[in-house]
Formats: sequence, structure tokens, C-alpha cells
Amino acid sequence: MKKSLLALTLLGAFASVAQAQSAVQIYGTVDAGLVKRTDQTLAIGKRANNTLGFKGTEDLGNGLKALFQLEIRYEPDTGTLESVTRPLFQGQSRVGLQGDFGMVRLGRGLTALQETSTAFEPWRGLPTPVGFQTDLQIAGYTSDALGPQGNSTNRFSNALFYNSPDFAGFQVNTTIGTKEANSGAPVVGRGSAQFPQYPANFEGSVNPYSISATYKNGPVAAMLATERNAVESRLSMIAASIFATPELKLMASYQRQNQDHTRLNNPLTKAWILGANYTMGPGKILAGYGQKSPNGLAKVKQLSVGYEYSLSKRTYLYADASKKKNPAATIPTVNTYALGVNHAF
Repeated sequence: MKKSLLALTLLGAFASVAQAQSAVQIYGTVDAGLVKRTDQTLAIGKRANNTLGFKGTEDLGNGLKALFQLEIRYEPDTGTLESVTRPLFQGQSRVGLQGDFGMVRLGRGLTALQETSTAFEPWRGLPTPVGFQTDLQIAGYTSDALGPQGNSTNRFSNALFYNSPDFAGFQVNTTIGTKEANSGAPVVGRGSAQFPQYPANFEGSVNPYSISATYKNGPVAAMLATERNAVESRLSMIAASIFATPELKLMASYQRQNQDHTRLNNPLTKAWILGANYTMGPGKILAGYGQKSPNGLAKVKQLSVGYEYSLSKRTYLYADASKKKNPAATIPTVNTYALGVNHAF
């Protein structure tokens, strides 16, 4: 009997050690709502990316950890994968090591600029058209210029990711990609439809990179970042935020894109955004206004407001509305309205 108790005790001890050394988590989000746009009928849509993810760490001793993260994206109204042209692990697929030196990962994921800029956007970088992350926040730029048609535009595949330790509030984040081809669509650029500057499934002319430096100190945060994609388009960004009160967060950003490698005319695009979040108990008001100014073309202007009501730590309701004016577009003014629910698990 004593031996049995001793064996059970040792087994429990070993299990506890194993659990402490290695951990795997399944997580995700389900977001669905009613969406109405000026140029579309009422539809079931989404405000945030719907994800199913797996992430884990293993304690290797001496402060060193191995880690991985895989993330699938899907459509809430049909249950299908987000796009037939996108990879299975569209969100990210990275593996690496973390220690006193920081964190190093290999694979696919958000670039350094794209990942850190979400903290300075009123909708936290959600891909909803009511927000600013997919257009004005990046001045119309795409990180993955040579990816398949319809692929995500804010990630690098075949890349090395590094996040430095926090030094008194300062952190440096770097992403460097390879030039390898990724089944991409042709980029006409300075060529022609018959002879594009970058033919289909063509490798990049340079190694893409992304660098961001961030600073956080109490209620104040700031970011300075630059990025270059595989077709040599460049994006620069500066942003800052402050909690004016514990309830009120104010934020602003300025970004500039240069496409002179693939455009003969009007290669520069500038944009800026002002935003605010105001928390009132379980509710939060979101607001933002921004402009995008392509060189030689009419300005794009966007005004957005939203409201979130938290039912719990993992579930909230939302209502959004925006007006976007683009004189150069087929439909110059597009109004978007959304009402839905978001649950995280």
C-alpha cells in the first residue's frame, strides 16, 4: 500500500513537472454580424478575423524556451476557410526560441510594422472596413506584393522574426524575408500586361524587411517603423498614443508610402489618422478620422464611429458605422454599418 502511494505521489510530481515544462493552448475567436454597405445588400459578415489557433511553449532550462504558434482563419457564415488562395495557417505559422536575448521565430506572420501598429489604431487593427488598418493606417501599402491573388497583405512568408527584450520601455522588432517565389500573381509595374515587371510566380528583386521601435511608459506609447516589400515599395510610419485619463485613450499616426520602383507617375502616398477610445463601465466608444493623399490624385477621407458592450471578459457586442469618400472610386461615397457579436475562447 505504501509503495502504491509512493508511486502515485511520484507520478503526480512528474506530471506536474512535465506540465510546467511544456504547455499547449487551443484558442480562437468567433465573430459574426450583420453588415450593410452602400454598394452591397445586407449580408452576414465579420468585424474581426475568425481564428482557430494552437500555441505552445516548452521549458528548455536556463531561461530558454521553445515556442510555436499555428493559426487557421475561417468564415463565420459558411464555416469555410477564409480564402481558397490563402494557406491553411493563414494567420501565422511560426516556431522559435525565447530567452534573455529576446524572441527569434521562423515562418509566416505579421510583419514588425503591421503587428506593432495595431496599438495606435482605434479599432485595434481589426480588418473591418469601418476601421483604418487595411488602408489609411498603411497608406494603401501591401507587405506581400508577390503573394497569390487575394492573399493577406500584411504578412511575410518565408521570414525570420526577432523581438528584442524590453529595455526600460523600449523594444525593437525586426522581420526579414527571403526573395523566394510564392505563387504570386503578376505585377505589371513599369512593364505591360504582356510583359509585366514581375511575372507570375516571380521572386522578389530584394529581400523584404520590416523594423519597428516602440516605447511604453505608463500612459504614453510611441512607435517609429519602416518596411520594404519584395517589389521595393517602402512604407514609413510614426505613431503615438496617450491615456489622457484612465478612461480616455487618444492616438495619432502618420504614414508615407513610396512606390517609385513600380510606378512612373504619382509614386508617393501620404496618410494620417486621429483616433480615440473612451471606456464607460462595460461599454467603450471608438472614433476615428483620417485622410489618404495619393500624389496627384484626390484625397480619400474616412470618418468612423463604433460602440462595444462587454457581456463578459470574452464576449462583447458591437455596433459600427463609417463614411468613406474616394472621388476616384467607381462609387465615390461608401457608407458601412455593422452590428454583431465577438466571442474569444
